[in-house]
Amino acid sequence: MLDRLRKRFGPRRGSAPRAHPETRQHNIFEAAAAYVSACADDDEPRMDEAAGWVSPEALSFGVNELACRAVIALARERGQSPRTVARTLLGLPAA
Repeated sequence: MLDRLRKRFGPRRGSAPRAHPETRQHNIFEAAAAYVSACADDDEPRMDEAAGWVSPEALSFGVNELACRAVIALARERGQSPRTVARTLLGLPAA
C-alpha cells in the first residue's frame, strides 16, 4: 500500500534519491534455478514469475547450464558417465 502511495505522489521534498531501485534485477542463473525448482514443484505462478525475470533466451541458457551442471554432479556422485546419467534421468535405454 505504501508503495502505491509513493508511486502516486512521488518522493518527498528534500529526500535523497534511492541508491537501489525498488525492484532488484535477477541474473539468468537465479531465474533458471527458480524456474526449474518451480517446474519440479509444479508451481505455475512461480514458473511465470521466474520466466519474467529475464529474456526467454537468457532463461533457456540458464536452464541449459543448470542441466549440464546437475548431470555432471550426479555423474561424479554415481561414478557414471554424464551420458549414462542423462539417459537414465530421461528414462531412455542405455546406449
